[in-house]
Amino acid sequence: MRTTTIINRRFFHTSLIAVAATAAMAAPLCHAGQRLDQIMQTKTLRVGTPGDYRPFAIKADGGYSGHDVDVIEAMAKEMGVKIEWVPTTWPNLMPDLKANKYDVAVGGITRNVARLSQADMLPGYAPFGKVALVRKADKDKFQTPESLNQSGVRVIKNPGGTNEAYVLQNLTSAQVSTHDKNAEIPALIAEGKGDVMITETYEALHYARVEPRLHAAFLENPLTPVNTLGFMFPADDADYARVLRFTWEQIDNRGGLKSAAGKWLK
Repeated sequence: MRTTTIINRRFFHTSLIAVAATAAMAAPLCHAGQRLDQIMQTKTLRVGTPGDYRPFAIKADGGYSGHDVDVIEAMAKEMGVKIEWVPTTWPNLMPDLKANKYDVAVGGITRNVARLSQADMLPGYAPFGKVALVRKADKDKFQTPESLNQSGVRVIKNPGGTNEAYVLQNLTSAQVSTHDKNAEIPALIAEGKGDVMITETYEALHYARVEPRLHAAFLENPLTPVNTLGFMFPADDADYARVLRFTWEQIDNRGGLKSAAGKWLK
């Protein structure tokens, strides 16, 4: 009887060790990081953005404004935290995220496999296609994708994003130059210092509306299949991802996304 008791105790002790080891191995899967704890302790959500892409996020003297700015501010309020804005650039958008310079990136970021293979993104919004911003006086010259890819066509691109990727892949015969400040390119096109800016539906609509010399080409038949934008964040904390998605859903359910779209994406 005593021998059986000792064996049972040993078995119970061994089982406890096995359970503890299994739990220790499983823990990183459930809590991959402490980002959410840091945000809640500091009451601060660090938001990165290039701040040069109307109508999603643009930096002015008074701070940031745009569709994404309104939405992320509503999300921060729901989470009970304040926003700390962190400037970045399109070439550094992913490197800065990986370097932990911010907790989420906004400002008209295209959802694609390349980004989702390195980070996480919230649900897509603002369906768009690649289009061309040209001078209204030249709109009849640019009726087909092939008309953009001519040796006499001057294309101005901004570095680091999917618009640049489209230009480098598809406009190999055009005269391509780079301008670091995306928000300045439409004015360069309007002034005749370039012929074409490859951009996306909503940015083209914005500049064609506010600058009478510009025309948004290919709106009806975009140069690329329809895609969506999304807020991008590190995939290092399952709890943080769950809270972000819940907060996004709350804002959507209360009409916040519809309100922001009605204000900025007309």
